[in-house]
Amino acid sequence: MKQLKIILSGGGTGGHIFPAVAIANELKKLVPIIEILFVGALGKMEMEKVPAAGYKIIGVPIAGLQRKFTLQNFKLPFLIIKSLLKTKKIINEFKPDVVVGTGGYASGPLLKVATNKGISALIQEQNSYAGITNKILSKKVNKICVAYEGMDKFFPKEKLILTGNPVRQDVIDIVDKKNESLTYFKLDETKKTVLIVGGSLGAKAINEAIGSGLVEFATNDIQLIWQTGKIYFETAKKQTADFETKNIKVTDFISRMDLAYAVADVVISRAGAGAISELCLVQKPCILVPLPSAAEDHQTKNAMALVNKQAAIIIKDINASKDLVKETIVLLNNEVKQQQLKNNIKELAFPNSANIIAKEVLKLANYTL
Repeated sequence: MKQLKIILSGGGTGGHIFPAVAIANELKKLVPIIEILFVGALGKMEMEKVPAAGYKIIGVPIAGLQRKFTLQNFKLPFLIIKSLLKTKKIINEFKPDVVVGTGGYASGPLLKVATNKGISALIQEQNSYAGITNKILSKKVNKICVAYEGMDKFFPKEKLILTGNPVRQDVIDIVDKKNESLTYFKLDETKKTVLIVGGSLGAKAINEAIGSGLVEFATNDIQLIWQTGKIYFETAKKQTADFETKNIKVTDFISRMDLAYAVADVVISRAGAGAISELCLVQKPCILVPLPSAAEDHQTKNAMALVNKQAAIIIKDINASKDLVKETIVLLNNEVKQQQLKNNIKELAFPNSANIIAKEVLKLANYTL
């Protein structure tokens, strides 16, 4: 049997990387003889996270357009040309049957070169508002897997498949993990717990609001698992030094998100597509604080897709300092509201996304299971 070859590309943030890895893992499960290669942006987190997941990755020198005036933007055309040339070399040498893009800088050159060469291509669009690159590429790719209804306003309707977003496999089943979570995080089972995650890179407004509200949480006997990201971590360590006895746990990155979700009563989160998909699957009451600088303000649109179905609470980034801690405590004390949010967010979950997308990739490769 001929060995199947697939290239995946997605990066810049965990929201692009984890879906790509989830798809790759599913492809490996489904196909005994398969070779998978990743293409990423040099210097970005995929260059570390993808090898950690067990896959080979090649970096290209692509970068994103800065929204404010900067000399970096003048380099962009040269970086794009260099990336296109390197991607062309990668494709010529690897000879993939299908390429898959999950968003991020590097997926643009990969999909552009592949479709120009007539190689089958699939886009996995995570957000409820499509980015410019994917809108342009959508004209030439074969399939577009989306996580939200109504995406035909951005993409050709006949190419769309509603699949949801792939998530890390370990977060899908957390039902029996609470006791393990309490031990892992050294928490008290009699106290309510808030999980704070600002995305893989951290979130300034969320971190500052939590830092300012530590006394309120401690006064109300509320436990925290607080993922700060690297930039705010040292500040948060100093802020929480006096609160260790109050079960306030601070970390720059949570490797066991399954255990963090399992023990959380309420989650505070950015509104990246990956985070929202996980929250739907773990069925946790959540307060979303969208990143206002996200491209096309897509995080606000992601959040509103839940809020409009009474499945989440939204607080604007600009209002986080005055409202976030207060609203979190209110929600923790309102079990009826928590149950309503749980029930509604459950309806928006897609538990088998990675499997559905992997099977679409195999169809494009003319591979029969």
